[in-house]
Amino acid sequence: MGTETRIVCLRHGESTFNAAHRATGVDPNHRDARLTPKGEAQAKAARARLRDIPFELVVVSPLTRAIQTAALAFEDHPSAPRLLVEVLHRECQESSCDVGRAASELAADFPHLDVGHLPEVWWHAEEGADLTFGLPIEPRPLFDRRVAGFREWLRGRPERTIAVVGHGTFFYHLTGTFLENCATIDLDLDAEPAAA
Repeated sequence: MGTETRIVCLRHGESTFNAAHRATGVDPNHRDARLTPKGEAQAKAARARLRDIPFELVVVSPLTRAIQTAALAFEDHPSAPRLLVEVLHRECQESSCDVGRAASELAADFPHLDVGHLPEVWWHAEEGADLTFGLPIEPRPLFDRRVAGFREWLRGRPERTIAVVGHGTFFYHLTGTFLENCATIDLDLDAEPAAA
């Protein structure tokens, strides 16, 4: 994969977790947080910015806020890109909002998505250090391997123009830039991020 491939990373819109945490500084225990009305508006605004890019593929995290963002941002996109749910670029699990929902629940809520390839429990569920709400934190070495694995997964894709809808911490370690809600950045697979 070289310079002829374009990969655009899009962070999800504002979630209920983002809004509550910004207001209080405390984890509000919003598991698999959904978009707020402001987040929905951000995703719709992103749609206009992304319309002229001929995406072939949209890769979306299985966390609900990312799925909702992808649905709004790529609704009626002129190139009708294929939507692929991929677990490698889910968020680093360190807050309540990063704990997902069972694949069967996602299938029921989003029947237009193919999630049959996901295990029922696809988030980090191993024993480890607990959060305030008794949720396991993903160990940093596992997370770093996931970031590297996703980079390699993207290198192996045949598509030339890809959108990746995901999360702030993950994208920070992938690109070296922390994105605000619904901000975008082009990913250079050949450049190692300075921040990681």
